[in-house]
Amino acid sequence: MSDHPHDREAIAALDALRAALAAHGITLPSLDLHLPSYAGRYGSPPLITLGNCSAATAQRLATALAKP
Repeated sequence: MSDHPHDREAIAALDALRAALAAHGITLPSLDLHLPSYAGRYGSPPLITLGNCSAATAQRLATALAKP
């Protein structure tokens, strides 16, 4: 863990998103902290990089988000 002031908040959000996606059978291999915003000293949490995915993964994600 770094000494970024929002380290725990960003990692918790990242872990929560990974778990929520996994519950729908979705894996985004490049899901991670956005390194430039993580390395900087900003007053807000680092960004989360969703990254690239296949068309099939994009469709599964769209279907999961469309459910009530």
